[in-house]
Amino acid sequence: MSSQSHRLASGGLIDRSQSIAFSFDGRHYTGHPGDTLASALVANGVKLVGRSFKFHRPRGILSSGPEEPNALVELRTGARREPNTRATQVELFEGLEARSQNRWPSLEFDILSINGLAAPLLKAGFYYKTFMWPKSFWERVYEPLIRRAAGLGRASGVADPDCYEKTHAHCDVLVIGAGPAGLMAALTAGRSGARVILVEQDFQLGGRLLDDAVIIDDAPGDAWLASVVAELESLPEVRILRRTTCFGTFDQRNYGALERVSDHLLAPPEHQPRQRLWRITANQTILASGSIERPLVFGDNDRPGVMLAGAVRSYLNRYAAIPGRSAVVFATNDSAARTVTDLHAAGVAVAAVIDPRPQSSTAVAAAAKAAGTNLIMGGAITRAHGSKHGVQSVAVVSASGEVRIDCDLVAVSGGWNPTIHLTSHTGHKPVWSPQIGSFVADRLPDGMRVAGASAGDFTTAGAMFAGAAMGAAAVEARGFKVRKPDMPRLAAESISGEPLWRVRGAKGKAFIDFQNDVTDTDVELAEREGFRAIELMKRYTTLGMATDQGKTSNVSAIGIMAEITGREMDKVGTTTFRPPFTPVAIAAFAGHARGKDFRPTRLTPGHAWAAEQGAVFVEAGPWLRAQYFPKTPNEDWLTAAKREVTATRNAVGFCDVSTLGKIDLQGRDAGIFLDRLYTNTFSTLAVGKVRYGLMLREDGLVLDDGTTSRLAENRWLVTTTTGNAARVMQHMEFCAQVLWPDLDVQMVSVTEQWAQVSIAGPRSRDLLRKLVDPQHDISNDAFPYMAAHELSICGGVRARLFRISFSGELAYELAVPARYGDALMRVLATAGTEFGASPYGTEALSIMRIEKGHAAGGELSGQTTARDLGLAKMMSTKKDYVGRMLSQREAFLEKDRPTLVGFKPVDRAQPLGAGAHFIEVGADPVIANDLGYMTSTAAWSTLGHAIGLGLLAGGLDRIGDTVIAHDSIRGRSTPVEVCHPVFYDPQGEKLRV
Repeated sequence: MSSQSHRLASGGLIDRSQSIAFSFDGRHYTGHPGDTLASALVANGVKLVGRSFKFHRPRGILSSGPEEPNALVELRTGARREPNTRATQVELFEGLEARSQNRWPSLEFDILSINGLAAPLLKAGFYYKTFMWPKSFWERVYEPLIRRAAGLGRASGVADPDCYEKTHAHCDVLVIGAGPAGLMAALTAGRSGARVILVEQDFQLGGRLLDDAVIIDDAPGDAWLASVVAELESLPEVRILRRTTCFGTFDQRNYGALERVSDHLLAPPEHQPRQRLWRITANQTILASGSIERPLVFGDNDRPGVMLAGAVRSYLNRYAAIPGRSAVVFATNDSAARTVTDLHAAGVAVAAVIDPRPQSSTAVAAAAKAAGTNLIMGGAITRAHGSKHGVQSVAVVSASGEVRIDCDLVAVSGGWNPTIHLTSHTGHKPVWSPQIGSFVADRLPDGMRVAGASAGDFTTAGAMFAGAAMGAAAVEARGFKVRKPDMPRLAAESISGEPLWRVRGAKGKAFIDFQNDVTDTDVELAEREGFRAIELMKRYTTLGMATDQGKTSNVSAIGIMAEITGREMDKVGTTTFRPPFTPVAIAAFAGHARGKDFRPTRLTPGHAWAAEQGAVFVEAGPWLRAQYFPKTPNEDWLTAAKREVTATRNAVGFCDVSTLGKIDLQGRDAGIFLDRLYTNTFSTLAVGKVRYGLMLREDGLVLDDGTTSRLAENRWLVTTTTGNAARVMQHMEFCAQVLWPDLDVQMVSVTEQWAQVSIAGPRSRDLLRKLVDPQHDISNDAFPYMAAHELSICGGVRARLFRISFSGELAYELAVPARYGDALMRVLATAGTEFGASPYGTEALSIMRIEKGHAAGGELSGQTTARDLGLAKMMSTKKDYVGRMLSQREAFLEKDRPTLVGFKPVDRAQPLGAGAHFIEVGADPVIANDLGYMTSTAAWSTLGHAIGLGLLAGGLDRIGDTVIAHDSIRGRSTPVEVCHPVFYDPQGEKLRV
């Protein structure tokens, strides 16, 4: 186990009393609580951590935060293996196993690094130009090769064993970022009594206060930070979400945030999620997300050991880890002074300070002098020399010539970019600020304010003042009395700087995007080939399309394009910021909705009774329904279904139909609303009556069918098919809210509030009379076909009775409140004994509905019209309705369009199969000869043989003809006779008796 050779003897915010064992690429190391994987690797002297995507060049740690493009690792093993995790954000934990990515066979020796030799051929856009010829090679050669080379890391390939949660929160003030500005904003809002949510992506609060040696009120900044955090934690209306990244801004003041609940553990504790997705609705928002440091573009600037200057300070001050023994600081701004000072204080030799500005600042000069090093003004690094294990020296050019300086660390800073991604997610573009040399937010999302470095104020004092001011403005907007905290005292800071987009004349490759290996010459090539628009340049070069989404590269690329084209920065523009700010696991969006929890199985109120009868169940949409009721353990489904159909046709059967969608519709304009939804008219329906209806989509195709009952003058009950219940409810709500908001209608789904049972057969009325309370007359005269009434059963239980039939027999549907559903099934079974009553399942139900020619799932496929189903007469010509105009399209009116008809096998002993396609007798079974297909089949019917429904070209004109039902799946071709789709009681006499 390696010692921590690059750990300072004292200092930092780590817990030295404990050690944590971890491994990287199979080698074992130690760190301390408070470390990240990156800081622990730095403390152990590890510089080579990964390989780039295209050229497989060796890469080291560049940053210390979420902008890291190089140090991407795989964590854990087995089902919990997680690729593409930034080592800079991985909180060290006992037993952590990390592996480098994008290399083979090892990080030390990567065969694909040979790609670097082919660099002249792998310029920007090479894939667009290379894989064009010969055309036949694309599928057989090029695409397989590209797919094998593509991607970073490896998914586990097995189910994720962890769980994820989704939750919602509301607050008066949302503060994003817990640096100096965010802390002061949250403290101001919290003291004022507002409900505050403070979101911080780090596991510690403080932001740059953790990374820089800041003196506050004449004491180390740690003391002030601890007191503020303690007060925030004590305020009852303040919620602090650590390890939480706000990744998106959405409409209506909604924000998405991901909390890494257990990512800092080897495995989540029992009953605890790994991650939690927050949807936060905030009246006021303060963005205090800080800023991201820009690298500098010079020759071989990607070598391990080239690191952002701010990250160097972070590893020194927060983690007490030394990134190198001898450093060169190359910076265009005064933050270099802090880096030089902190390196010197940590005992790191500062070999040189290079400032490309013609005249450096007083702050940088003083820091260089205190460190006893040479300040090279007007100079620049042209190339970093070294190996895969790190930089060894740099070539520096200045007015006095070129020199080579030995070092093992290069701390670079090209300026700071305010982190304004969340300000742009709703479509607002940032604008260029010459004063700070970066882009800043222009228009802001509704309710948002920006403070601190994210607003371009890079001083600690300025950030604190702005945070307090924005916190006060936010609570004032909510009507609270402001209680501002006292402002702490801080020393003045120098923040001046000038942008340097690249070092001209640099030797070696000058990288802009480290992960995708995009260089400044790639941007030049894109400009020469006409891809000057920044969005086109991005896609042509793949710049900013890596896992870091251009956080360290995009602004430099824009600056180089501006330099090449001679345009101002604001004329070049920016790429588009889109959520998420950092990657979010798909599992977090799903939450618990995985496997069965994705669509939980819903049980009908009568499920327990059916299970007691030995029912075999089948999934029907989200429901579990009884498929058939075997009388003996060996009775198969067809035998049981035959028995159930026979019992229903000859006596009485009952079936749980609670799964049908049920929508309670009320309002003065409900009738008008239904007229506009359905092809037929409902406003004329009398109270106490039921009518069958057909609903179209806007494109003229059938959406759903069902019955609608008018229970009172302004109250209706709409029923839908089981599978389309949610879709119809969504359609109705859209129509009410968007298309016709002026109509007085309200609706609610009551599917789960009512248990409903179909009671069918010649003895069904006799059975019902034993349940319905005697004051209700259900005789044929008093309660005719298509009647609907509210009544009571079994001594006062509230119920609804509908005289409708799906089986073609005298039939009713009886509905009771769901809590009585189980009791209703038991009462029906007991009371029906003397009539030979039998429960029946979906198999018998399907046989009887096919016999009756009723359209169902196979026919309501989303590709059929009312005319296809033989329901053209239901399409009113006296009113308008959804889908009416598009249902008149020429293709829908063609005479030979497939229409619904019935089928019988010519050889009555032969089976039929749903999905079989129709062709003429003697025709070849090819698509050109296709006449339609079989939509539904019954393996047996009361006719004594199989029957089917299907869509046949010119179907109704071909009744009596013979066609072939060709079933490629089952390998058979069956001659079938075309017949009328209604096989049983075609005149409908039985259901009216």
